[in-house]
Amino acid sequence: MLGPKWNIVTMSGDSGPRAGFGHMTHSNDLVICTAELLRLALISTEEEEHVELSAFSLLIVDECHHTQKDSVYNVILSHYLERKLQGDRNLPQVLGLTASPGTGGASTLEGAKKHILQLCANLDTCQIVSPQNYREQLEQQSPQPSKRYDLSQERNPDPFGDLLKKLMGEIQDRLEMPELSRDFGSQRYEQQVVELSNEAAEQGHLQKRVFALHLRQYNDALLIHGTVRAVDALTSLGSFYAEEHIRKVRILPVEGWLLRLFDEHQEALTLLASDTHFENPKLGDLEQILQEQFSTPEPSRGIIFTRTRQSAHALLLWLQERPRLQQLGIKAQVLTGAGHSSQTTHMTQREQQEVIQRFRAGTLNLLVATSVAEEGLDIPHCNVIVRYSLLTNEISMIQARGRARANQSVYSFVAGHGSRELRREQTNEALEALMKQAVTAIQRMEETKYKAEILILQLEAVSQRKAQAALKMDQRTEFQADTVKLLCTNCAEPVGYGSDLRKVEGTHHVNVNPNFIFYYKTSPKPVTIDRTFKDWKPGGSISCRKCGEAWGLEMIYKSVKLPALKIRSLLLETPQGRRKVKQWSKVPFQVADLDYLRDCDSQLTT
Repeated sequence: MLGPKWNIVTMSGDSGPRAGFGHMTHSNDLVICTAELLRLALISTEEEEHVELSAFSLLIVDECHHTQKDSVYNVILSHYLERKLQGDRNLPQVLGLTASPGTGGASTLEGAKKHILQLCANLDTCQIVSPQNYREQLEQQSPQPSKRYDLSQERNPDPFGDLLKKLMGEIQDRLEMPELSRDFGSQRYEQQVVELSNEAAEQGHLQKRVFALHLRQYNDALLIHGTVRAVDALTSLGSFYAEEHIRKVRILPVEGWLLRLFDEHQEALTLLASDTHFENPKLGDLEQILQEQFSTPEPSRGIIFTRTRQSAHALLLWLQERPRLQQLGIKAQVLTGAGHSSQTTHMTQREQQEVIQRFRAGTLNLLVATSVAEEGLDIPHCNVIVRYSLLTNEISMIQARGRARANQSVYSFVAGHGSRELRREQTNEALEALMKQAVTAIQRMEETKYKAEILILQLEAVSQRKAQAALKMDQRTEFQADTVKLLCTNCAEPVGYGSDLRKVEGTHHVNVNPNFIFYYKTSPKPVTIDRTFKDWKPGGSISCRKCGEAWGLEMIYKSVKLPALKIRSLLLETPQGRRKVKQWSKVPFQVADLDYLRDCDSQLTT
């Protein structure tokens, strides 16, 4: 499009070895990169890697509705705004692109306007531009799919689900917490047991934490059962208990009871799961949709959106086992996130790209995807979108719908009659209309009033960020690192101190105490990460030697093995009590950067 005289380069975290970001920027006219690479380059102290915002004349922010709160987009743009408000004029123009600014959770016009104005302030937007004069031509080129609701009745009876709930009730009776709800099989219940697990870890109540962890697994199984098949739910729950039998080095009495409870009922669960009389009605609706769309004379291409990786893999297996769908020539594959998860196997970025290319070429004609496919996947021939039992916001709805690019496309929402998912989808439709009203209202604002409001919001945002930065610094210096013990989050075994930790490349947290090796085991196989790194590569996964809790991985940094830890696997014992934190940035002490020669001396001299 730009012609051969322009030098263009693309960069991402999995691009492999390359020259520094700064060098690549100055050697090319157009740089297409992930936001995280740009953020790292802006703060890098290495000459080859560092870049200034002034090196660019234009920043195009795709899917700019993410420019809020602590997103990487907003981190970059906050740096931009601070410089602009200080009088720097040598800055690029910013162009934000989105089909869905959203309402920010607001349900009133004023609330939606406030959200979108804040988004404009974050992007330093002088105006919102949307098609006016050529709207008809745009609609002809990008037609909206026809929407349909495919609603099913609940399973009735549901003996497999009833037995899972009965077992959860027995566990909860042992837990003796009447205030804990019994809304089994819901996302709300999942949130409650996760919070209970964290609180129990902080308070040192190991038995309560074990109950919470097992209730989470049963609840996950119920969620899978409600989405796909009983056999998929049992596979998930059975895998967890099989792993518990293998992984646990020391079994607490309560763990022994929980293992026996499942073992005693596994045969009954297996019989119920294999009974085809109690199949999920939503799957019947999905099969009907696919039969209608893939039996037409013209070839079809579609995407099924589902909530989790587990349900994506389960749906793929179901598709492959339905003879009538296979006879229609459906060739399906999953498309899920690249990040590591405790749920199921992640896809590497290379695997993602291979699946997308096969779908684009037509070798695959159906994707079963999580939210990773909602944005940026533009396939002109895609004509079928199914949102399968999803509970999301209006932005996800709009983005998923936008994947249908072909003429006469169909967008189906599959859910149960009267379900929370159905109510949320109907709410999303109302919020989309509210979003459009808010955009129109902002476009009609007087220019002077608009600019004044944007400036106020920008000044407030800068002040808030400074206050938050000061608060974070106070949090990081709350305790001396050598006064904070590191405990295994599962068995509460003391395994080190905060002063044993170092930061590698500003992100990874490793323990440099040579005695730490006595507290963990390393897997023989290295962890697979589909990227190459400049100074390190992954070794084996590491786990607590006492209880088997997964802690992270061994990082081979410049030929030295360093245990890199996940903060979620650790419990902090401070002078003021135990704490559970979700992010390394929130630990209440400072972690020094790694000094390779000093901190790795014991390994370098052996």
